[in-house]
Amino acid sequence: MVVEQVSFTRMEDGTQEEYELLERMEHQLHTDYVDRLLEWVQWNEGDTGYRVSRFEHSLQSASRAYRDGKDEEFVVCCLFHDIGDLVSPYNHSQVAADMLRPYISEKNYWIIRHHGLFQGYYYFHYFGGDRNARDRYKDHPWYDDTVEFCARYDQNCFDPDYESLPLEFFEPMARRVISTRRHDTP
Repeated sequence: MVVEQVSFTRMEDGTQEEYELLERMEHQLHTDYVDRLLEWVQWNEGDTGYRVSRFEHSLQSASRAYRDGKDEEFVVCCLFHDIGDLVSPYNHSQVAADMLRPYISEKNYWIIRHHGLFQGYYYFHYFGGDRNARDRYKDHPWYDDTVEFCARYDQNCFDPDYESLPLEFFEPMARRVISTRRHDTP
């Protein structure tokens, strides 16, 4: 099997045709992106020390948001808000936010990006930290939205008796949200 590839070894030497080839190949990566996200969120299945897996936590978060009448983009953000745990547990919220950024509003990006710090309100003090560290953003327009996200769609989503909707329920929403880039990102 012959694999199409560019001939250059330095980007500065590439031609328009070579970059068009790469763009076609990148397009396929984009087309498959939501499939990868849905697969990765399932990788969070397994023992974590919580009473539910991180996968179930994500389903609970999305289910609660859906049942509260939140829009699809917000529900999808809830579903994927902890996906960064797979690759970078200590800054998982920034990783998750950056993975979603091209497809979501600036507001939802900000909420997901900062939810890790805001979630610390519930436990930082047990480790000698400042549970009110989130207050450095007190004057930010989305401060209250992030507090609400943590209170309603994160800290309370570890309940083994909560009846979550299945991942298949959220798949069409994820495909719609991740189908169109809203922003170019650096």
